[in-house]
Amino acid sequence: MKQFGIVLVITLVAEFMEKWIPLPVPASIYGLGIMLALLVSGRLKVEEVKGCADFLIEIMPLMFIPAAVGLMDSYHELEGILLPIIAIVVVTTVVVMAVTGKCAQGIIRKKGNRGNR
Repeated sequence: MKQFGIVLVITLVAEFMEKWIPLPVPASIYGLGIMLALLVSGRLKVEEVKGCADFLIEIMPLMFIPAAVGLMDSYHELEGILLPIIAIVVVTTVVVMAVTGKCAQGIIRKKGNRGNR
């Protein structure tokens, strides 16, 4: 319960930040930033939220069901632009995978170079 409480407080602060800060940034991004800052600064230990995070990751596929149903419900509105949407999804997925792979390779090389010193 304590772990869920920590996540909920961070989420609540992020929601307030979204309302108070006049930028087009969603509360989820603020929440991720707050969580990252707390973890990097050491004010929050991974162990303090690991159980909650593991649970949320396990149930994540269930969270996509309402969005999928919404897309199926509005299929007739998307029918005319379905091909461009599929093309955009495929291209951006490939780009994200390539950039992530290159970043991971760079980090691995950098760590390998430190170990050789």
